[in-house]
Amino acid sequence: MKKRTCVIGIDGVPFGLIDELSSQGVMPYFETLKEEGVFKQMSSSIPEISSVSWSSIITGKNPGEHGIYGFTDLLEGTYTLSFPHFGKLKSPPFWQNPGNFVIINVPSTYPAAPLNGFLVSGFISPDLERAVYPPAFVNTLKRFNYKIDVDTKKAQKSTSLLFKELYEALESRMKVYQFLWEKIDWDVFMVVITGSDRLEHYLWHAYEDDTHEYHKNFLEFYTKIDECIQKISESLKKTDSLIMLSDHGMERTTTNVNINCYLEEKGFLIRGNNLRKGYNNIQEGTKAFALDPGRIYINKKGKYPSGCVTPEEEEGLLYELVEACETLEKDGQNVIKKIFTNDIYRGPYAREGPDLVLLSNRGFNLKGGILPESVFDSNILSGKHTQEDAFLYVKGDAAVPENPSVEDVVPLLNQCMGW
Repeated sequence: MKKRTCVIGIDGVPFGLIDELSSQGVMPYFETLKEEGVFKQMSSSIPEISSVSWSSIITGKNPGEHGIYGFTDLLEGTYTLSFPHFGKLKSPPFWQNPGNFVIINVPSTYPAAPLNGFLVSGFISPDLERAVYPPAFVNTLKRFNYKIDVDTKKAQKSTSLLFKELYEALESRMKVYQFLWEKIDWDVFMVVITGSDRLEHYLWHAYEDDTHEYHKNFLEFYTKIDECIQKISESLKKTDSLIMLSDHGMERTTTNVNINCYLEEKGFLIRGNNLRKGYNNIQEGTKAFALDPGRIYINKKGKYPSGCVTPEEEEGLLYELVEACETLEKDGQNVIKKIFTNDIYRGPYAREGPDLVLLSNRGFNLKGGILPESVFDSNILSGKHTQEDAFLYVKGDAAVPENPSVEDVVPLLNQCMGW
């Protein structure tokens, strides 16, 4: 009998949130699913950013093998910022296996590349035309008023516009799911809901405060997601497998921490007066700089235009950087929870990764931009990513690891499919 697997991604949903909402009746269908499969906390990528975690989810590889370390990177031998796209992924996604595939809204898959089946890219996709394969489906998606993502500019204007965008995007996603479910004889069907991440970034404080005017609206959106899960799940055959997951967790934040400003304050980074030049404003004598969200790179001699750190100096500099980051505080609170060195990566592209990766304590959102002028600031967002508490659910013929990570999703899919 033909093996099939449906994969449902719910972007940014922490294990604790979906466990709580299901047990409290906000997501009643998922509560029933929990009894029928394996439901576990799952660790995200390092750094805990969507472009990295989804790249690991679809390849089963760590960044040292797939080559994606963030939404931004620097062009080789320069300080010029680039935005790695799907063509830069150095490990094949699971849909390169034999079979037919439907892939809807997986982040960081733009521009859409050929596959057996259908793909519409998720964020960040600048235009729908290059986000769809085969291109003949573009007009179909336009007919469904398909939204790749919510319009964050509208979301920032008013909360009511945010919810309007969330529901419209989710509705368009489900229309495309329903259209393709029967139209394509698929082996793996994957759809990702990303509105959850947007909602949590903007209104995590409303979730935590049950007296907040939008607390009920927050919960209602998850009830709608639960209804979508039910619709998809009940369309499966008894022999089909189901995998559900998030790419990272989320928690409350109140303060942005601009790592480059701190590196400058501690004498590791020297910026010129023209901040609008971006990373090309890095001056001679700079020893280290940061990229989003908390990736620190040594300004190595021979690697960067103003690089000055020799191989003999790197170990000592790393020690100084770790010590400086460990002492970063605000109002008596330690900002940094964990510091990882490049040794966490394995594979042919490991040395292209950051020399240090910082994870923050609750309340602090690490930023790696080169333009800010103060170590601490804030914005309207109240939720930030976390690394240790994504979730994983598996209903099918697969042995789930005791402590799964995003790199385990493809091996689990392989087991379900018999690949």
